[in-house]
Amino acid sequence: MSIAAADKTTATETVPRAGRRWRLGGLRRLILAPLFFLAVMVALEIGVPLSGVSSMTMVPPSAVIEALQQHYAILLQQAVPTLKEVVMGFALASLLGIVLGAAIASSERVRQALYPNMVFFQVIPKIALAPLFIVWLGVGTPSRLAFAVFIAFFPIAVSTATGLSSTSRDALRLCRSLTASPWQTFLAVRFPYAVPYIFAGLKVGVTMSVIGIVVGEFVTAQAGLGYIVMFTSSAAETALALSAILLLCGIGVGLFLLVSLAEFVVVRRLGAPIPAGEFA
Repeated sequence: MSIAAADKTTATETVPRAGRRWRLGGLRRLILAPLFFLAVMVALEIGVPLSGVSSMTMVPPSAVIEALQQHYAILLQQAVPTLKEVVMGFALASLLGIVLGAAIASSERVRQALYPNMVFFQVIPKIALAPLFIVWLGVGTPSRLAFAVFIAFFPIAVSTATGLSSTSRDALRLCRSLTASPWQTFLAVRFPYAVPYIFAGLKVGVTMSVIGIVVGEFVTAQAGLGYIVMFTSSAAETALALSAILLLCGIGVGLFLLVSLAEFVVVRRLGAPIPAGEFA
């Protein structure tokens, strides 16, 4: 066998092996999380009854599923206002975060003026400010939206500023050599390069929006899943409270997956750099 033929045979054998490794790696990523979740649920299902813990303190997963089946109509009805406010809060936080991030990245003076103050307000315990939002905005949707925006905008702003400030210097020099205007450079280079960073902040922000709305419902709402959790917990209906929390988790995961899908579409459309391992 000639050297060329041997190299060709080795190459054809290497490609299938690489493909098998890629498929096995993808399969492993798909099944590890569900397997771990299933193992935890089985442990709780077996361990809670054996522990002798009161049903007012903890219930097995089967009791949570049963409560969800018995009260799904009420839970779904209460999920509607929560979902609406989460989406509204996330949209406002995204708009504010992206605008502030772009402003910070565009000017060193703006960065020096805004960024330290943003950090200062973020280190304040958020729960401690919840009553003040009620005093300022009253008992209602505006206070919950404001609280959700206050919690969620910061990671979006920081990620946006980081992405816009991390554009390749070679690409910027090329734009200057082609006499591109700052706006053309922003649209053609800086924004596409920052898209993965922006979506990283959006994925954090959407989960923080859920937290903000639920905390607001704990304090002010007469409807919503957060209100159900508080009401049922005070009545020692642990299974129903956990079923509402399970539905909240579903809302959070669903919104996170929608943001991830939007990231995949936008990154592919703009030709932006895909973060290593993100979609592999």
